[in-house]
Amino acid sequence: MVNVEEFSKRLTILMDYYEISAAQLAEKVDVQRSSISHLLSGRNKPSLDFVLKILKAFPDVELYWLLNGVGSFPKNLSNITNISTPTIKEIVKENTSTTDQVKSVTKATEATVKTDLGNSSENLSEIDRIVIFFKDGTFKNYIP
Repeated sequence: MVNVEEFSKRLTILMDYYEISAAQLAEKVDVQRSSISHLLSGRNKPSLDFVLKILKAFPDVELYWLLNGVGSFPKNLSNITNISTPTIKEIVKENTSTTDQVKSVTKATEATVKTDLGNSSENLSEIDRIVIFFKDGTFKNYIP
């Protein structure tokens, strides 16, 4: 059974993602504006016809995400979430220059930490890992 309140939140996410208003959504899926208003307010449950129109108009929408919040939106994010964190050996094979950059950043960070601590080696903890976040939402985890 579809949770109407959660469905309306996902519909709002869809509209925000595509930067469209409720009226534009109604026009795009060929339904009355009042239908969208009633769905967004939680007054009505979505019909099968409405759900199929959404899926047809917006190919990035997954059925299970729209109905139950299971999966991802947009669809291409599911590929990102299924990527496992690479090991350091995989990273070295993939891009030696990046590994060299990480090593230099690690050394510079250690030097900065030593300077900030007044060269007191008893307070210096070893760096466990470095995580670099990219603007596209992906990340790489480096273990020195």
